[in-house]
Amino acid sequence: MSEKISIILCVYNEAKYIENTIIELEKNIPNLEVVIIDDFSSDGSIEIIKKLNKNNKYKTVFRKKSRSLGSAFVRGVVETTGDYIGWVDVNMTEVIKKFPNMVEALREENDIVILSRYIDGGGDNRILLRKLGSKYFNWFCKLILRTPVNDYTGSIFLMKRKVLDEVTFLGYGFGGEFFLEFIYNAHRKNFKIKEIPYVQNRDEDIMNSKGAPSLIKFFYFGVMYVFRVFVTLTRKKN
Repeated sequence: MSEKISIILCVYNEAKYIENTIIELEKNIPNLEVVIIDDFSSDGSIEIIKKLNKNNKYKTVFRKKSRSLGSAFVRGVVETTGDYIGWVDVNMTEVIKKFPNMVEALREENDIVILSRYIDGGGDNRILLRKLGSKYFNWFCKLILRTPVNDYTGSIFLMKRKVLDEVTFLGYGFGGEFFLEFIYNAHRKNFKIKEIPYVQNRDEDIMNSKGAPSLIKFFYFGVMYVFRVFVTLTRKKN
């Protein structure tokens, strides 16, 4: 019997992508549970989700006050019932075909599998500013946190449910910085982490990017990510 796999989709104005993302998930992952957390989208995403879910096939939560990727993900984790739990960005359907390989890696006694841009076979085709910013920040994380992980910020992963018995997601922040703290703590608990290479596509719609639609937001998120690294180290003493 195949393992039940829960995939969390955190949605905020993803009307262009949500339907195709769900189609690709269903095409590539058997025994699938889709958990959708919408942060009060205003572009028609909510209506699309409700139309797709008219038979209550998916678990959906429509939040009206919160707009935080970290807290949306944690809410999604609460809703999951799968043996394996994972996340993928709604606008990155091209990586969904990697999930069968990630499932196989978990069956090989790994506990967490991450898609990584910074190992052999991986890469990043986004604009130069985002590519260099991500590359050097991940190098910084590896240097400061002293773990063997190479990609702390891609955040596309699949893990065994048992990891949650010892490691929790601290779901605050507006970006994916919560994930680097989770990976650090999972490593400290001696969970086995495997990275699988992937190449991140170029920015399709940079002006609507959740990560860096402007230079100001790019540097703001960069500062917040660096701050999260040092907060992570501080918690080590507690």
